[in-house]
Amino acid sequence: MDGGVEATAVEANFDGLVGPTHHYGGLAAGNLASQLHAAQVSNPREAALQGLAKMRALATLGLAQGLLPPQPRPHIPSLRRLGFSGSDRQILERVARQAPELLGMVGSAAAMWTANAATVSPGADCADGRVHFTPANLCTQLHRAIEAETTARVLRAVFADPLHFVHHPPLPGVPALGDEGAANHTRLCSDYGEPGLELFVYGAADAAAPRPQRYPARQTRLASESVARLHELYEARCFFVQQNPAAIDAGVFHNDVIAVGNRELLLYHEQAFLHGEALLAGLRAAWPGSRAPRLVRIEASEVSLAQAVSSYLFNSQLVCLPGGGMRLIVAAECREQAAVWACIQRLIADEHNPISGVEVFDLRQSMHNGGGPACLRLRVVLNQSQRLAVNRACWIDAAQARRLESWVHRHYRDRLSLADLADPQLLAETYTALDELSVLLELGNVYDFQLA
Repeated sequence: MDGGVEATAVEANFDGLVGPTHHYGGLAAGNLASQLHAAQVSNPREAALQGLAKMRALATLGLAQGLLPPQPRPHIPSLRRLGFSGSDRQILERVARQAPELLGMVGSAAAMWTANAATVSPGADCADGRVHFTPANLCTQLHRAIEAETTARVLRAVFADPLHFVHHPPLPGVPALGDEGAANHTRLCSDYGEPGLELFVYGAADAAAPRPQRYPARQTRLASESVARLHELYEARCFFVQQNPAAIDAGVFHNDVIAVGNRELLLYHEQAFLHGEALLAGLRAAWPGSRAPRLVRIEASEVSLAQAVSSYLFNSQLVCLPGGGMRLIVAAECREQAAVWACIQRLIADEHNPISGVEVFDLRQSMHNGGGPACLRLRVVLNQSQRLAVNRACWIDAAQARRLESWVHRHYRDRLSLADLADPQLLAETYTALDELSVLLELGNVYDFQLA
């Protein structure tokens, strides 16, 4: 079925819903947009509605679009583990007085970027035929590391049927096993339901390998190899390649900021990989299926590394439309940079690749915090039976989108500063909102405050 989605399997996008404490903490080393907008006043309501608008639009295009909920913040259990005691109000007051730098970390809404939620392998690639999930430990940064336990519970609630889904615990949270999830993982295939090739990109290997000098490499090869083993992937179909250290130092903190793949197409910047030519030769040699691979390189002379980072061109989504062809889902910043927009138009006009159009979205609240369209979504390939086994309330259609938009309007503030994170009322508002959302999404009790 050339040009369309394989009839028995689809690639679903599960977007993270932006949380009520969305703020600009500038917490992510190496994420230039996050650091540039540090301490500015944010608009959580607008951020959530922007994300929902993208979800609604992709569902309208006929794509399988799901949602993953935000996490409770500020995260009081983390503060208790750090020695703060008393009531929630007393803890927030004490943290604001004694360690205010922690407020931004435990108040971060970064779980919205579900590309970091987990690594997911479809049943067609796994020995047991089931979809495998490994939540990312995100251990290189405190504000992300506190997500893993709740992420695991949420994924189990959304993908609950053990006949179809396997859930592994996060890897141990130590530097040697730093794992950032699907943001450093891409699957290529001829059709979604057929066996594919899984590409794992890491920033750090052994001591002899080149390393970035300015910013940390977050993903390790050992972590990627461990996930591949857990998912029972076939060794000949796995590729492990090092990210270019110069790209990391230029602000490419995850591979999905410099390369994006979908089905048979890999779109990448010429400075994405350390040994790119060897990787491409290996992918071509191992390619399964009948549809020929399309490995499209964007030269630095056309789009510089700095332009790629500031526009998030490669943090776009590539999606297959039900009627055929692929669509590029980009942030508005891509249209605002002449070189980047010209590159996109050239790609669309090129009959040798399957990209047939572009959709532009205003995601500025997320973009200013360092996350574009691809950061906001976790891709999950599902056959028909697996799709029916997903928690039905987590699929987005027009009616569910309206309910969620109404929920956001009731519960979210339209202005938030770092100082507001110490407000006990904000915590109470968040708990009330997430209690209601748990019912709306039929999740059961997945949050610490619900389990206490």
